[in-house]
Amino acid sequence: MKLHSGKFSWLDTMPYLPEYPALQQNISCDCLIIGGGVGGALCAYLLAESGINAALIEKGAVATDSTLANTGLMQFSNDKTLVSMINTFGEEPGVHFYKMCREAVSKLVKLSRNLHSEEAHFISRNSLYFASSEEDLYPLREEYEALRRYNFPVEWWEKNEISARFSFQKPGAIYNYGDAEGNPFAFAHGLVEAAASKGVSVYENTEATGFEFQKNGVLCRAGKHKIKAKHVIFAVGYESKQFHKERGSYLTSSYVTVTEPIDHFDDWFERCLIWETARPYLYMRTTPDNRIMIGGLDESLPGGKLDEARYLHQGQMLLQMLHQFFPGKRQLKAEYAWGAVFGQSRDGLPFIGTHPSYPNCYFLEGDGGNGSVYSMIASEMLTDVLQGKDRPDMEWFSPTRTSRPAPAPNRRRP
Repeated sequence: MKLHSGKFSWLDTMPYLPEYPALQQNISCDCLIIGGGVGGALCAYLLAESGINAALIEKGAVATDSTLANTGLMQFSNDKTLVSMINTFGEEPGVHFYKMCREAVSKLVKLSRNLHSEEAHFISRNSLYFASSEEDLYPLREEYEALRRYNFPVEWWEKNEISARFSFQKPGAIYNYGDAEGNPFAFAHGLVEAAASKGVSVYENTEATGFEFQKNGVLCRAGKHKIKAKHVIFAVGYESKQFHKERGSYLTSSYVTVTEPIDHFDDWFERCLIWETARPYLYMRTTPDNRIMIGGLDESLPGGKLDEARYLHQGQMLLQMLHQFFPGKRQLKAEYAWGAVFGQSRDGLPFIGTHPSYPNCYFLEGDGGNGSVYSMIASEMLTDVLQGKDRPDMEWFSPTRTSRPAPAPNRRRP
């Protein structure tokens, strides 16, 4: 499946890209990671830190699939609100999941600062989550009250408080503290480079072409060569759907436009992340080189495939919407635009864990608008399990959970 098309801004942010050889011989390892995006890169880094003998293969070049189209917003709030989480799963698991996301954002920022490349470092940001209409005001206020009740760092802003800080007016908003933004392309490269320096074997242009599931491990075929592993982690994003046919998620098209650089953000309070209550929603952020990134306009995949030229029209629509939010920036033009396949789970949770059809294997699927945050949660879980630590909470995120009720996280989880 073609996952994206267009002109991507992240490619121009890194003057040097590490390169890795293709697999040229049979190898063995304790854990084989398939996929070189943010999820696979996080697994490689954490496994290396834990002293586990690991290898990573990527069918193309590192971070050039969904990671290249990732807009790098990291928030503890999710596409599914805390109120909805509580209503669906119960108070304890819903709140606990939101706390996991908040901790994951903090860990991502801290981990990024350990990487050599400055482009890979995440920036702490706050978020404005505004009511798209008067009808959305009551449920948004209800969400604020729930977040406050469980000690999440949020404020409620009235209409006049929003208009005093921005060049647009909205009925009301939640202002979240403790989110982040970053360059996911540079981050994934930084992680893989660091993992390789710690002993992880990394192979680009190496595609897994077949598997033999054995009692004590997995034999993976990669063209003419074989990789013998005790465990395999599938971190191939939306392409996981080709391995298992569970119906817990669906795919759409999403679009992004990035402007030329501008000289000030006087009409944008704290250069915070911005998103809204409407579904599908618009979102905006700034970049270190003073551009604006705006995304959204999600729509169904025509014929189940990405329309490779659709981003041109949608990109222009996004630019017009940006001008409406910031009238003083009507002169801004777009320098980058792309469209991409975007996956969402039906219940708002990522997919992490085992599948009965793939013994000795684990899946990492960060479906949803918080994919990097979910990948942080997943990579820590999988690293714990591979070190022999008990993580019963992982069952909550099971890839097969559509066939049975999802259990709540374990109360004693660390």
